[in-house]
Amino acid sequence: MLKETYQKETAPKLKGELGKGNVYAVPRITKIVVNIGVGKDKDQKEALEKAKAELALIAGQAPSFRSAKKAIASFGIRRGDIVGLAVTLRGRKMWDFLEKLVKVVLPRTKAFKGISRKSFDGHGNLTIGITEHTAFPEIDSHKVEKIRGLEMTIATSAVSDDKAYLVLKELGMPFKD
Repeated sequence: MLKETYQKETAPKLKGELGKGNVYAVPRITKIVVNIGVGKDKDQKEALEKAKAELALIAGQAPSFRSAKKAIASFGIRRGDIVGLAVTLRGRKMWDFLEKLVKVVLPRTKAFKGISRKSFDGHGNLTIGITEHTAFPEIDSHKVEKIRGLEMTIATSAVSDDKAYLVLKELGMPFKD
């Protein structure tokens, strides 16, 4: 399991590389947020429920609806309209999801050549976008009515992108070097 790999191999190795006093000072993954935008389906109750069920299958946890904070007339969005679904994973579910992402989903993604280091936000968090949610093994591609894209943000306790990169690279995240 990836959590055990982090605790037994990655953290002790990075402790020495980063010059930390103990393994608890080594950057760690704090949460993973998985998000799906609903786009034009925002007014269709059945499509929203279908997206919610698919995200629940992918994440293993019930997602919550996200509403617009302000109106954007050019997109036809009013304040309070549902614009997406999100789920925050922590603990065991987070580690299981990360392992599935690294070992199954990213290798199955079409035309995937690795994650760019530009995907970091400057504070040690990595955001990955996938154009087809059918890359997840829980989704039966024959039963899917609409292919959706989704974004995953991996939040770390690292204060810089370089330190977060080291942690994620050690855990097997496929980066373009």
